Order: sequence, then C-alpha cells, then structure tokens
Amino acid sequence: MTRYGFFGPEGTFTQMALDGWAPAAGEPRAAYASVEATLAALRAGEVEAAMVPIENSVEGGVSATLDTLAAGDPLVIVGEVLVPITFVLAARPGTTLGDVHAVGTHSHGWAQVRQWMATNLPGATYVPTLSTAAAAAGLGGAERTTYDAAVCAPVAASNHGLDLLADDIGDIKGAVTRFVLVSRPGRLPEPTGADKTTVVLYQRVDHAGGLLELLEQFAARGINMTRLESRPTKAEMGSYCFSIDCEGHVLDERVGEALMGLRRVCADVKFLGSYPRADQQPATIAPLNTDADFATARRWLEGLRSDG
Repeated sequence: MTRYGFFGPEGTFTQMALDGWAPAAGEPRAAYASVEATLAALRAGEVEAAMVPIENSVEGGVSATLDTLAAGDPLVIVGEVLVPITFVLAARPGTTLGDVHAVGTHSHGWAQVRQWMATNLPGATYVPTLSTAAAAAGLGGAERTTYDAAVCAPVAASNHGLDLLADDIGDIKGAVTRFVLVSRPGRLPEPTGADKTTVVLYQRVDHAGGLLELLEQFAARGINMTRLESRPTKAEMGSYCFSIDCEGHVLDERVGEALMGLRRVCADVKFLGSYPRADQQPATIAPLNTDADFATARRWLEGLRSDG
C-alpha cells in the first residue's frame, strides 16, 4: 500500500506540508487531483493517511476539506502542519508581463493575490485550475492553455521550467496555510498538553439561541475555540452545521465533559480527531477547569451517590 496521499500534483503547498511531516520522509506517496479524490482514496484504503489543506490565514476554512471530512465514512485528523505561503507569477520562457491577458491558479491562490493583480495586471482574466501546481503544469506541458501565466509556488515554477515574471506577489505578507494529516479511525494520538480537537455539530432544530446553546458547552468548561465556521448541510436551504476546532484533547476531562454536553443537545456530533498543535502552544485552561478540578467534583458526586 502507498502510505501517504496528498492533494497534488507535485509542486503544491500540500506536498510541502507532507515533506514537513517527519514520519513521511522516504515513505511511498501518491498525488491526487483534488481534496475529494485524496480523501476518497483514503476511505477506499489506497493510502494509510492523507495530507490536505483545511484553513488559510487569509481566506479561512477550505470548504472542500471541511465538507468531505463531514460527509461519508468516518475519518479523523491525527496531525497538522503550518506552511508559510509565497506566490510567484510564472510563465513560459520568453513571455513578458505585457503578454499576460489571463492567469491560471487555484481559487485560494487567486484570493491571496487579487490586489497585486488589480495593480499590476488590471485587465487580466482569472482562469480557475485544480491547484496552483496544476496551473504551472499546464504551462509546462505541450498543450495550449487558456491562460498565459500561473500563480503558483516557486517550486512548481522551477519543476516545470517556467520563468518568473514576479516574485512574492501575495497581498498579505506572512500568510500561512494549515494542513491536516487525516487517517481512518484508530488509536488516538496521546495528549501533549498542546492539542486541538475538531468536531462538526448538527442542531436538532434551527431556533433563536441555537448556536449559543452549543457554544455554552465550551464556555462553561473554560475551553477556547480556535476556529468556528458554518457549512451548509446540503439538505435544504438554510440548513447549516458548525465545524469547530477547540483547544484540548478528548482525553482531557474538560473536553470530554463538553463533548458529552454537546451530544446531549445536538442532533449529531461528528468527532474528527484530537491531535498535537503544529505550533506546540499549550492550551489555555481557565481557573477551576483542570483535570484535577473535574476529578475532585466527580469524586464528590460519587460520594453522594454511594452514601444514598
């Protein structure tokens, strides 16, 4: 079996994320044309784990990943990698900036260079591609493309023999994309004290205060959320679920208690994993919400019940 799959082709930022995942060094890997195809290969058993993008510091959550994780056979996140994002404008040798009338790239790449494009190539048309690397690969191949230049990673331009028309064209310097390593359910990573837990929550009925009811399960236990996004359930217009990352591990008392509370009030809670944070930042634990605090309270309750 190929051990790792990733959203490819070669030269994507996802490949860079997988290269940064130490256990993947020297292991067999396969590139897939989309996030959906990558996670489908994982569900089908073609690979043991898969690296996909989940969040960008400029554009927020990656909808293809959020939706594909939430639907279908269970998958869990077992790790994350943060990759600084640097874009270049690349073209076939001999092309000048004045020759560029259409630019190919992935939608998330285009969102991060719009201002640069408006300033430097105001008349250029955007052509969507499956990935930033696919845009570069199109220019590097023999076939004619509908675009003259590609927004991609420097490594993709180099891989396909393209010239750089402009370097570091991102509108926001210091942009970062968060990637997650996903596997089929199995043994949980051990708690480290610097962990995240990801869940998808489904309301029983849409009503005033419904989201607040869900969020109170975290707030009452002093749990900080690091990401909150609504996503359509695709059942009907106006039907949404909530994708959430929070600090802590499912084996932490406060997180376990919160998940029990959510399971009680939600129509469904989809657990998508507890895993070490890439930045190794320890969880912020509110006063009276440590494991010891919960254990003391549980012993007190057990004492009351046994006395009765």
